[in-house]
Amino acid sequence: MQLDERKTKILQAIIRNYLETGEPVGSRTISKYTDLNLSSATIRNEMADLEEMGYILQPHTSAGRIPSDKGYRFYVDTMMEAKEREVAEMKEMLIERQDKMEQMLQQVAKVLAKDTQYATLITTPQNKGSKVKFVQLSRVAQGQILAVIVVEGNVIKNNILSVREELSDETLLKLNILLNTNLTGLSIAEINLGMIAAMKQQAGIHSDIVSEVIDAVAEAIKAEDDLEIYTSGTNNIFRYPELADHQRASELINTFEEKELLNDLIQDTLSEENNTGIQVYIGDETPVKSMKDCSVVTATYELGEGMRGTIGIVGPKRMDYDKVVGTLKTLQSKLDELYRDNS
Repeated sequence: MQLDERKTKILQAIIRNYLETGEPVGSRTISKYTDLNLSSATIRNEMADLEEMGYILQPHTSAGRIPSDKGYRFYVDTMMEAKEREVAEMKEMLIERQDKMEQMLQQVAKVLAKDTQYATLITTPQNKGSKVKFVQLSRVAQGQILAVIVVEGNVIKNNILSVREELSDETLLKLNILLNTNLTGLSIAEINLGMIAAMKQQAGIHSDIVSEVIDAVAEAIKAEDDLEIYTSGTNNIFRYPELADHQRASELINTFEEKELLNDLIQDTLSEENNTGIQVYIGDETPVKSMKDCSVVTATYELGEGMRGTIGIVGPKRMDYDKVVGTLKTLQSKLDELYRDNS
């Protein structure tokens, strides 16, 4: 006999309540716990059916019900299916969005280089201080569990954790509730030592799993900090005699091709929390050594929800500053619109 929607909701309410309290659950509690608006008598009838089907047990006469192994299995399988669908949908959406974002930023860099006749760069937006959306632990093999961590921006991190002993469904559920109750909505900076100690104490003999999940959360948030940099117009360097001699041009082009050296410039721009969004580096002011004979103008753009990226224009010291700054200010205001159109 298949569980209908009403029985499923009642069973889920019994399990959630039991996991939270450790006490047998009665019909009156369930009548307040669910959105079914059923009488206690109706709920008692449904609970009797669930008991007959083997999903719940009555530990002793006149007591409420507790989940059976079959009930836990149904709860875990249903929960896992829902989470797997959610993660799959997130991954699909993320891949599609990343493809559109990449195309948009590459086009912006190309148009900017053509318009200014200088070399240009643009980075993917970063969501600083990302927060945990949810954590899901599930069994994958003997001695192993999978920790799926999703943070803002739908960054998904999968970690395989080794466990010394097999974890029961009830233990996995309690750990999932513990982790999500404490971590959801927090950035890594907000997860302090006191909180970790309290979680480990609640986890008891499984405190090492809490530690590994915290490490995995930190890694997931750190993964979002990996910048993607798109460049264009490096050949424009040869338009300017003061930059076109072999050694200078070679160093500049190498900087744009290797891209790692551009990180110092980008981080310097993003670290200026209170700036106007436009910075001008002349000669030695730039943090990139190969650009000491250049002027670099950078702008910080925002796409909402704390997402910030960098646009940069590199040219000779005699660049048309008015035009460059004006172009960047216009682009700053249009990027959010472009992003929404490509999302």
